[in-house]
Amino acid sequence: MDAIVKNFPVLDNASDRPTQKEAEDAVRVLLRWAGDDPSREGLADTPARVAKAYRELFSGYDLAAEDVLGRTFEEVAGYDDMVLVKDIPFYSHCEHHMVPIIGKAHVAYLPNGRVLGLSKIARVVDIYGRRLQTQESMTAQIARAIDESLAPRGVAVMIEAEHMCMAMRGVQKQGSTTLTTTFTGTFQTEPAEQARFMTMLRGFK
Repeated sequence: MDAIVKNFPVLDNASDRPTQKEAEDAVRVLLRWAGDDPSREGLADTPARVAKAYRELFSGYDLAAEDVLGRTFEEVAGYDDMVLVKDIPFYSHCEHHMVPIIGKAHVAYLPNGRVLGLSKIARVVDIYGRRLQTQESMTAQIARAIDESLAPRGVAVMIEAEHMCMAMRGVQKQGSTTLTTTFTGTFQTEPAEQARFMTMLRGFK
């Protein structure tokens, strides 16, 4: 799995980043390049709004999955079967065109004596979603983060998403969905567990 997971060159500290003013100036340049006048009334506050929105949309760069996944629970009354959290909504952005990716993540793992708080799984999806992404990388990153932090017997991740870079530009195929999966451990070595994951995913309403 490591071979397909990108190591993002995330900036280490605030001093490496442009200032708020530089970000706003960059937005003004893009507005002019698009053919509009950034000084007109309707766009006067747009650069500041865009900079603020980017802080939120790409807040995953300021968070680390290992911090979120650091706390686990051992009091599970002997439970060792699959834990599945499905239909986790996320909004990301394509790293090639910086337009939205809208989808759902389904994450399962087989405990090995410890479990995660269910909200932690959703937060990990958000951390990787709120970065510039490819769907393939995001799928593998989620699986690797849980695998490394929890050391379960296996992790399964499926992502279903629509890419606006296909819907809004280029081939302009609205409604098409991309499906990606990553399996580790038992899910990878035992096809029956993969099949059970798929069966639970499709049958669990």
